[in-house]
Amino acid sequence: MFVAPALQMNVGLAPLVVGVLVLLLAIVTVWQMVEIVDAYEKKALTVFGEYRRLLEPGISFVPPFVSRTYAFDMRTQTLDVPRQEAITRDNSPVTADAVVYIKVMDAKKAFLEVDDYKRAVSNLAQTTLRAVLGDMELDDTLNKRQEINARIRKELDEPTDEWGVRVESVEVREVNPSQEVQQAMEQQTSAERRRRAMILEAQGERRSAVEKAEGDKQSNIIRAQGEKQSQVLEAQGDAISTVLRAKSAESMGERAVIERGMETLERIGEGESTTFVLPQELSSLVGRYGKHLTGSDVQEYEGLDSLEFDEETREMLGLDDIDEMLGQIDEAAEMDVEELEKEAEAIKSGADTGIRSADEVIEEAGEEETAETSAEVDAERETETETESGSG
Repeated sequence: MFVAPALQMNVGLAPLVVGVLVLLLAIVTVWQMVEIVDAYEKKALTVFGEYRRLLEPGISFVPPFVSRTYAFDMRTQTLDVPRQEAITRDNSPVTADAVVYIKVMDAKKAFLEVDDYKRAVSNLAQTTLRAVLGDMELDDTLNKRQEINARIRKELDEPTDEWGVRVESVEVREVNPSQEVQQAMEQQTSAERRRRAMILEAQGERRSAVEKAEGDKQSNIIRAQGEKQSQVLEAQGDAISTVLRAKSAESMGERAVIERGMETLERIGEGESTTFVLPQELSSLVGRYGKHLTGSDVQEYEGLDSLEFDEETREMLGLDDIDEMLGQIDEAAEMDVEELEKEAEAIKSGADTGIRSADEVIEEAGEEETAETSAEVDAERETETETESGSG
């Protein structure tokens, strides 16, 4: 009585359970059929283990439950090459590590030709790095990084092309020699620096000595030029002083002659005669005395011709070279010397061709005095004769 309703309930739930199972199966089937591929990758599709095709970015439908996909990143990827130990050509141990940049160019080859392309490229880069370092000397491994990178990349290009992978760049990060070699290199570098410091110090001292010697040389040259110019000025001053003294002596002699002549005229005037016969020289003396009384200088007399110094005298006095010699002196000193030169030229313009000494002037004055005395005696005789004739 109670069993029949239970059986009826179970018979009613069976279709519901079947429907739920069918719905779940449909959902799982659709999930297995839909494959989503990112924009930076491609996926290799296999059905029952057989390669079918590459799935491009986007939504793709694949056979459910019997297919598998393998993703490949199509962007540039970085592989770290672990530190490797190698022996250089000159038997020096070194350690080095590098970075390799790769990019999958053919996903089908990367899927079919190699098991794990990343691990394969890393292992190949390690062996290539050791081989390249072993074929170079220690100094080259430390200095020629670009050459090492180029050689490693060249060695990796051919096998990686078969795997559908391209090596874009290889960069060696560090190359370190052994500890003993590093200490020796540090000592060598320190010795080289000390040597350069000593060379620079020696060059500095030599340059300082050269500069000091050059300064002393210039100082001596300037001092010698100053002494030379001083001697030239002193000699020029002596020459001008000599000329002035000679002219002064000549002027004093002329004035002595004039004074003597005037004394003679005074004695003649004391005589009783009213008629006087004066020689030409005495007339000249009177004219000179008149100019002397009016304040005119002796150098303006008409009896003294204005003549220039001859070439020998000018060369002896250094008058032609005075401008050139005084051109290197201060402006004030040059002006003073030019004034002296002008005075000398002024004196020189009124001088005779031969400058008479004081003895010559005195001698000439004595001769003129003798002549005047004779003339005075003759005049007195003539006066006496005339007096006697008048009285007779």
